[in-house]
Amino acid sequence: MEFLKPLIALLAIVNPLAVVPFFIHYTEGFNTAQKRRTVQVAAFTAFCVIAVCAMVGLQILAFFGISLASFQVGGGMLLLISALNMLNAHPAEAKPHAPELEGAADKAAQGDSIAVVPLTIPLLTGPAAMSTVVIYADRASNFWQHLALVGYGVVVAGATALCFSLATPISRVLGRTGINVMTRLMGLILAALAVEVMAGGLARLFPALRG
Repeated sequence: MEFLKPLIALLAIVNPLAVVPFFIHYTEGFNTAQKRRTVQVAAFTAFCVIAVCAMVGLQILAFFGISLASFQVGGGMLLLISALNMLNAHPAEAKPHAPELEGAADKAAQGDSIAVVPLTIPLLTGPAAMSTVVIYADRASNFWQHLALVGYGVVVAGATALCFSLATPISRVLGRTGINVMTRLMGLILAALAVEVMAGGLARLFPALRG
């Protein structure tokens, strides 16, 4: 089950169910073809973000001279903050009505694709998701394990496409309460994973902590 941890963490962070209300809001007034196109672009962009982080995320860290141990601690803190937001029934990557989302909505009104901003970045794959992929990429010992991370990106993209495509019936069946309960459950799982990630980073920075 160890190999499924990255996938579980990613699904907990991305949590497309929690972003369904945002999808409905930002695509209000779209026709069927426009909504379908938005779903496709959002899912593909989420995959691209995860794939890039999995394949070259470590090289980017090396370029800036950042140790992975430090990145683990920082990334773990981001995950924990995301988990706390989720336990309050907010999406992992952002809070509703945040100023940056309103700015993104203005951009969308000017013609920018809302599928990329704000639906994919920051709501689906923001800093917490990116740091998670990079941390697990460091644990991959061969090409196939890196490829598996890219494959997990496909799963996340598929989950995103499925949830967004069924946004209206999901919202109707689950309601706000159901989505909030799901978000809190995923937040609890994510909090445990965040503590584990931070513990690993602290143990690298301070070997004495290993006992």
